[in-house]
Amino acid sequence: MASVTLNHIKKVYDNKVTAVHDFCLEIKDKEFVVFVGPSGCGKSTTLRMVAGLEDISGGELYIGDRLVNDVEPKDRDIAMVFQNYALYPHITVYENLAFPLRLRKMNNEEIHRRVCEAAEILGITEYLGRKPKALSGGQRQRVAIGRAIVRDPAVFLMDEPLSNLDAKLRNQMRAEIILLRKRVDTTFIYVTHDQTEAMTLGDRIVIMKDGWVQQVGTPQEVFDTPVNLFVAGFIGSPQMNFLKARLLKGEGDADYCVDVLGVKIPLDADQCAVLAQKGAQSQEITLGVRPEHTTVLFDGAQDPAAIPCTISVNEMMGSELHLHMRSANNDNLIVRVPTVNLTPEQRASLSDGSTLYITFPAKVMHLFDPTSEKSLIYGD
Repeated sequence: MASVTLNHIKKVYDNKVTAVHDFCLEIKDKEFVVFVGPSGCGKSTTLRMVAGLEDISGGELYIGDRLVNDVEPKDRDIAMVFQNYALYPHITVYENLAFPLRLRKMNNEEIHRRVCEAAEILGITEYLGRKPKALSGGQRQRVAIGRAIVRDPAVFLMDEPLSNLDAKLRNQMRAEIILLRKRVDTTFIYVTHDQTEAMTLGDRIVIMKDGWVQQVGTPQEVFDTPVNLFVAGFIGSPQMNFLKARLLKGEGDADYCVDVLGVKIPLDADQCAVLAQKGAQSQEITLGVRPEHTTVLFDGAQDPAAIPCTISVNEMMGSELHLHMRSANNDNLIVRVPTVNLTPEQRASLSDGSTLYITFPAKVMHLFDPTSEKSLIYGD
């Protein structure tokens, strides 16, 4: 097993396009780290540099204590699982699993032991005699993962392994990867564009945009304390709501509130203390509030802290409604409303074009500078 250290890693292509800028990360031994971001953000390029499939333009890459910038992929003690399975169609599952071991000239007894062990871990023992074309997508992906397991590598690399599967299979395979990680206790680096995969799988998440690392943290950290607008909007489903607002500094050194559509919401003591330490003054801000932290008031007209919004779309999701709403400032937002306790009268009031009132406590509010897009609370 091994740690992986990326020290100021950079990738510049021949056409002078920089795909990865100054990537620094220390991945601990046996840690599961997920690179996540939209298409073109540099996550797969970074993974391919770790694998040795892309040359490194700058910086140092260590696997364990060994500098591997110029080490061939086969000598890095890594195994990679690709998006498209990359199985040999003309040979059986058993031979697909055995192939990398035969290349190492391993004896047949050890090959058989490793193949059977990997097949048992992944639940594909009954398919060992079949060829890949006779398998479902999920079964093929298990075989691809099994081919990596048999090598017993120091580091597992996975490049969007579930993206070719349908939604139900993705959920199932995600759970199986979590179980696999418990049985194959090694270092994992996993690439995905799906923030749900990132949140459920990773010990830590690396969020990337345009080749730059935006934030590194545990799933809970990046959800609770996003450092900028991009991270706040990328993590969470539905994504965070953003409203135009103003930060107001009061008479005291640590006295702040937020004015949103004429409603003044005093910030809590911790938020005020951070703003005071940073010397924050009154300014225009972007206010962020997650859909699950927003409450709908059916009789909020008399509540001075309630914000009126108009329903534009009502999505029935079964256990909850997703109300797409518009504020008086033309801010678009989504509110999640549990259906279990709704009365018939309340359901009737949720039709398109109706006006409702929303509210949220200060402790769930995120404050961003609209120019730099950095968090006023959690940013640098």
